Amino acid sequence: MILDTKFPIDPRVSNEASALIKKGHKVYLFCLSYKKKFIKEETINYINVRRYYCSSITYKLSALAYSFPFYRLLMKNKISHFLKKNRIETIHIHDIQIASAVFSANKYNLPVSLDLHENRPEIMKFYKHVNSLIGKIFIDPKKWKIAEEKYCNISDNVVVVTNSAKKELLKRVSIDPQKIIVFPNTVNKDFYTEYSIDKSILNKFSDNFVLLYLGNTSERRGLDLVMKSLPIIKDYIPNIKLVVVGSSSFDKSLLELSRKLKVERYISFEGWKDESYFPSYLSIANIGISPLKSNIHHDTTYANKIFQYMSFGVPLLASDVVSQEEIITKFKVGELFVSENLESFINALKNLYENKDSLEYYSKNGRIAIEKYLNNDIVSKELSFMYDK
Repeated sequence: MILDTKFPIDPRVSNEASALIKKGHKVYLFCLSYKKKFIKEETINYINVRRYYCSSITYKLSALAYSFPFYRLLMKNKISHFLKKNRIETIHIHDIQIASAVFSANKYNLPVSLDLHENRPEIMKFYKHVNSLIGKIFIDPKKWKIAEEKYCNISDNVVVVTNSAKKELLKRVSIDPQKIIVFPNTVNKDFYTEYSIDKSILNKFSDNFVLLYLGNTSERRGLDLVMKSLPIIKDYIPNIKLVVVGSSSFDKSLLELSRKLKVERYISFEGWKDESYFPSYLSIANIGISPLKSNIHHDTTYANKIFQYMSFGVPLLASDVVSQEEIITKFKVGELFVSENLESFINALKNLYENKDSLEYYSKNGRIAIEKYLNNDIVSKELSFMYDK
């Protein structure tokens, strides 16, 4: 496995590696360290982790991966060393940005699977650095889309997050549909069966009706809409508390908005937390929110948080982007509201708060859906079969 960031950080990488290890495969993970002092080799949950140093300048050059060859050339030698030293037999690339370097390093023509974590060319359009003056000059999402289509064509297999992502890819790339497999971002069983609870978190919010948000807080995630609802909702649910566990460069704007709306006391910005703290926050949540704004990327991917909510029986309140609507409608685990529509969100939240029977119904359905259909052991069957072949 080739990952162009540090590890552990991405549950998708761990989930896929875990599934393959359970099937008897030996997994080596190429990843990066941004610090000069680091552990080069270690084993984490049976994954053979191999770290390579990456300077801050090199890291920044990854944004120019398909504008200039610098990043590809810098990574090529590291990946070549990794492949040869560990006698790798097949390659699994995690996301598109490092794909060109991997194909350049793959001089033994090893089989390659390209794992598209998200629709990167589409989501890049919302990145702050891409929309900066320098970004607009040097970073072109169209070039990333061309590269994505190129490497999908020459890979032996392509892994995507949802069936919607598969359909979208097939519309623009002429490849065999059987070459594309779906691996959703769900949860491992041990996430909801083997965990510890931080009692200080439980005590902190024991008197609140908690709206929980887990994950990246970028503008496209829709938290500003939730905050705009609080001046009205606080009069309807006096003990309401929006608990935000995550961070992004948009946090400053969110803090300013909370002050402008005078709702600071109804929000707790917890910042970025290690995943080991998630069960504690999930245990205090009355409703889990995923207010994603509508775009091609959000329509074709699953937010990790929706499965994390479900695994702990937390009812969902989510925007009606295609992927979320599919899950919530199929498994009946929560309520939908019209994306970016304040009135729709407020009405949906009020309906959930008023109807305790619905909350219990959605909670029960969430746990059942994860246990029977959506945990990592189940959704990984297609991935395991791909490598068995």
